[in-house]
Amino acid sequence: MNIPGTIDRPLTHDPRKQAPMKPSLSEPTGSATPDSTTGANDSRQNRTREMQLIPEALARAQMHERMHDAERERRAMSLVVARRMQRRAERASLRARRALAMAVMQ
Repeated sequence: MNIPGTIDRPLTHDPRKQAPMKPSLSEPTGSATPDSTTGANDSRQNRTREMQLIPEALARAQMHERMHDAERERRAMSLVVARRMQRRAERASLRARRALAMAVMQ
């Protein structure tokens, strides 16, 4: 069952606010070294802060990439438009030459 406050869904994800683990009867007492030193707590806090900032950094990188893609797309579209206008101008120039040649021949 997924009842709030279980291992699957703790009430809080902050390790300082969670209830301390109760020693089990199957383990001998003093078998593990305690990790309640301030250095371990600080590093745990730094890790959780870094872990919380990972999605933000990922989103920022994705937005940066999208902005570059949009800028590349804009440049490509403006190049297509410029080439189209250049061809149109060349055709108009050719028509003007022909018209001038026809006028001179008559």
